[in-house]
Amino acid sequence: MDIVTEYLQKAVSRRKLSSAQVIVQTTLQALPNQLAAIPAFSGLPDQLSFKYILFLSSFMSDSQTTTTANDCEKTSSLKNDTNQSASRDVRPSLPRDETALHRLTEVVEHFDQMNLREPLLRGIHSYGLERPAGVQQRALKPCISGYDVIVQAQSGTGKTIAFIIAVLQQLNMDCKDCQALILVPMRELAKGIHTVVLALGEHMHVTCHACIGGVNLREDMKRLETGAQVIVGTPGRTYDILKRSALRSENIKMFVLDAADEILSRGFNEQIYGVFRTLPENVQVIVVSATVPSDLLEVTAKLMNDPVTVLIKREERTLDGIRQFYVNAEREESKLDTLYDLFDTLAITQTQTVIFCNTCQKIDWLAEKLRAHNLTVSSLHLDMDAKQRNDTMKEFRTGSSRILVRTDTFERDNDIPQVSLVINYELPTNRESYIYRIGRSGAFGRKGVAINFIINDEQQTLHNIEQYYHTQIEKLPIDIADFI
Repeated sequence: MDIVTEYLQKAVSRRKLSSAQVIVQTTLQALPNQLAAIPAFSGLPDQLSFKYILFLSSFMSDSQTTTTANDCEKTSSLKNDTNQSASRDVRPSLPRDETALHRLTEVVEHFDQMNLREPLLRGIHSYGLERPAGVQQRALKPCISGYDVIVQAQSGTGKTIAFIIAVLQQLNMDCKDCQALILVPMRELAKGIHTVVLALGEHMHVTCHACIGGVNLREDMKRLETGAQVIVGTPGRTYDILKRSALRSENIKMFVLDAADEILSRGFNEQIYGVFRTLPENVQVIVVSATVPSDLLEVTAKLMNDPVTVLIKREERTLDGIRQFYVNAEREESKLDTLYDLFDTLAITQTQTVIFCNTCQKIDWLAEKLRAHNLTVSSLHLDMDAKQRNDTMKEFRTGSSRILVRTDTFERDNDIPQVSLVINYELPTNRESYIYRIGRSGAFGRKGVAINFIINDEQQTLHNIEQYYHTQIEKLPIDIADFI
């Protein structure tokens, strides 16, 4: 809340609060007492409701206002290291009149209304996307218009699809050099985005390459010699590639940080700055994140110019009505036998079940093992094309398969039916995904159960999830069948 206070203070002092644009309904509750000291807020009740409020400015980086000595030192240091004598304000700044702001940030409800290039539109429809999700309706226009954009929305809302569409729309297809650089925290996410870029850009014949650890560096460098219009990679490998001059950066016009909060939580701050220093001064910066911690605010202040901030209201997902349990298999190798025992106990053929894993390889491995155990299984992961995904969902919806083994995906899964049992074969890599996963059970008043498989060194992770959601995850009881 101290961050909110600081932003509001700066907003009022810089006379920008009045130009906030109405987009997303949100509520600011229990404001700290120090807000009363701000003239604009004196006399207001403790609980305020700002209807559809969106701050369209980065209050931390306004060249027309005074910054602290520390702010100046940090900004100067980064710009000097970047060898940029010119200001980064060559990118478009936000319009100040309300009419222009409204045009920029208005909700666009259909892909056909976004003036997208025809091959991209075909790719969107071929991928199975019929209508943009809420975050796409709000974020695509400012992203495509070239503005710096911060998108904050919870997992599973479609924010990754949003920036991929924006990237593809802005590519110069006559240029074969890298024009968009996307950084992500994990290899699996990089591979997943790589797959989606190629799928959505299929009719554009876009070229894309994933720069990730675990792949021979020389192979990466050789592949880049032929050119790739979009690069998606992990911070360490991407920074290494740039330092070796294996990737030409002069034509990069879009720089995206996806899952930015996770990138920072893994300690990649210096790699982010290192990559940024190699980019052209007029590069567009898009930051996508489920949360906006203070260290991310510091990064956006240094990298972004007058960004549009799109905040999507958190869904009212709760864990009410869902019984949560855990079973400690002690070792990863013991999880499979534990799962077999659980299914034998539950007579699983009568229950539709979703099992979550974190990698495509683990999905394929587990699905094969379960089929060998005479269970009907479908699998869903990021490496699948639209037809494969649709066929999988049809199998599960119609009941021809009772078990769906899957990873987290980029878009909403509105076509997945409500189920009685969700199993986290692997705990999610971020806490935000936990409620998104198990929220599939127990919805609409139905009884639901979530079972988390852990090993010995994951007990603290499970405890952290309990604290984060103010919930209780109990040890799996012997009579678990009575809860299903």
